Amino acid sequence: MRSVQIWRYQLPMDAGVVLRDRRLKVRDGLILCLAEGERRGWGEIAPLPGFSAESVEDALDELLRWCEAWRDGDSPLAAQQPSVAFGVSCALAELQDTLPQAADYRAAPLCSGDPDELFAALQAMPGEKVAKIKVGLYEAVRDGMVANLLLEAIPDLTLRLDANRSWTPLKARQFAKYLNPQYRPRIAFLEEPCKTPEQSLEFARETAIAIAWDETVREPGFVLESLPEVRAVVIKPTLTGNLQTVREQVAEAQRLGMTAVISSSIESSLGLTQLARIAAWLTPGVVPGLDTLSLMQAQLLRPWPDSSLPLWGTDEMDRLL
Repeated sequence: MRSVQIWRYQLPMDAGVVLRDRRLKVRDGLILCLAEGERRGWGEIAPLPGFSAESVEDALDELLRWCEAWRDGDSPLAAQQPSVAFGVSCALAELQDTLPQAADYRAAPLCSGDPDELFAALQAMPGEKVAKIKVGLYEAVRDGMVANLLLEAIPDLTLRLDANRSWTPLKARQFAKYLNPQYRPRIAFLEEPCKTPEQSLEFARETAIAIAWDETVREPGFVLESLPEVRAVVIKPTLTGNLQTVREQVAEAQRLGMTAVISSSIESSLGLTQLARIAAWLTPGVVPGLDTLSLMQAQLLRPWPDSSLPLWGTDEMDRLL
């Protein structure tokens, strides 16, 4: 006997969260629970504003159609919208016990403002010290100075930088100019520095700063290939699709000798804990990019280890089905 439950959540965000020039006051998404006998499987469907093509309403329409067919005993085709496909595939994987329980809860701490906030966390981080800076929010010169400050203060630190295609070639060169040349090898990669892939590749050739693909991977017709300028591929499953598609992208990147990084699309703690399991499963040894819970004011259903945020249950969500 199959049954389905769907809730909608709205988690309050910290006031300073800005995505592509829009302030994100709440994180809006759907929670799915599939049941078959005594077994349960949970999934999160959370289109990311400014990045996902679908809205929460679009996702709900497709999710309801899929769930109706599944509940009636059919084996419906994979959902087409990436956020729906990912959430449904996670719920099915939990239901069928094919998503490993082991999780990698390490996270590259995210610095989007005052770098002083990072120091204590990095000093306490065991093993490899990796942090991430969102660049392009301020002047390129300031971004270069912040990177210099962190790399000078913590000699064993490696930085991941993310520009979200915000720089013109001139701005990107200004950043590189103010980054101490001796620190460039400690930049693990810079995600999508310029507005086009061609400009980003040219930047990497000029500066010897390795780049990573993120948005480019999801463009129609893109084919991943081995390029000396590209060191990594950042994979955001909520924006990518079902678990099989995620596995295929990770495997292809690894085959080409590139680092695959599982990364958050600002999911709730439920989605983040599932991403931590996916990271341990598909990219063992690679620190995932999951340090986004700090942007929220509450957790949801499953706690993230050592988080002091309040944990919301189903009573704090709206039941839709």
